[in-house]
Amino acid sequence: MCIIVFGSINLDLVATAPRLPVPGETLLGEDFFKIPGGKGANQAVALARLGIPTQMVGRVGAHSFGAELVSNLQAAGVGIDNIFVDESVSSGVAIITVSHTGENQIIVIPGANGRVNQEDVNRLSHLLPTAKALLLQLEIPISAVVAAAQVARSANIKVILDPAPAQSNLPKELYPLVDIITPNEVEAGQLVGFAVDGEETAAKAAQVLLQRGVKSAIVKLGAKGVVCATAEETFFVPAFPVHAVDTVAAGDAFNGGLAAALYAGLSLHQAVVWGAAAGALAATKLGAQTSLPDKLTFDAFLKERGVGEK
Repeated sequence: MCIIVFGSINLDLVATAPRLPVPGETLLGEDFFKIPGGKGANQAVALARLGIPTQMVGRVGAHSFGAELVSNLQAAGVGIDNIFVDESVSSGVAIITVSHTGENQIIVIPGANGRVNQEDVNRLSHLLPTAKALLLQLEIPISAVVAAAQVARSANIKVILDPAPAQSNLPKELYPLVDIITPNEVEAGQLVGFAVDGEETAAKAAQVLLQRGVKSAIVKLGAKGVVCATAEETFFVPAFPVHAVDTVAAGDAFNGGLAAALYAGLSLHQAVVWGAAAGALAATKLGAQTSLPDKLTFDAFLKERGVGEK
């Protein structure tokens, strides 16, 4: 059995400079990094690092970046047989300039991610007989996300949706196809149309999402904890206190920990605790995929904090 991740695969090209250039200016930079990313790829790596058999379904372009991105996923232990190499377009790329003060300029080129379509959903369908869950995000066309959720629901496979990047106009037909939705407070606010800034408003937002048809709504509040609501109960899980240095991919780590616990047969409450732990660990390191914890680190973190398996 495996978990399927259907989503984006990106390469971040990051340049650092003392300040951001003004229009028309050529500025000498300092450092350059190539960092594999994309919310889909991040969540696949998060799962694989926790020892969960994981299959990635998505697209890359037919040039060196594409090969590099697929190779990186394979090295992390992710199944890559259902990643399509699109000859007609570049891989998804984010070109990022960062100044000393932390200001940034970002240009995102969706590339192959923007071409994900029914053909990719068909590849995903072939994996469903061996799947326990499907993880979705919103960095590929929404039509493909809905189609993937539909085939998973037909196969009685659990659908976990991370509604990021935030959108205020998700198709109404998507909500009833989702078993678990996991917005952060900004994304939850975008979805429900009012500010979400703490436990009380998160619980209110979760109820709105339940009314729209999702089975469970999990609202991530960063260092303030996590609110989870189902038809039967609403509960709060406090955040694990850590020294956070970079929250990039903490949300992806959360979804990895959550899905890993459900794969292991644990309760939803325990799965939220695992998600919170994985997200906290990711926040203690720089970068996206470089910050995602491996199983040994994750298990030790839970043990140190007296978190049991059941």
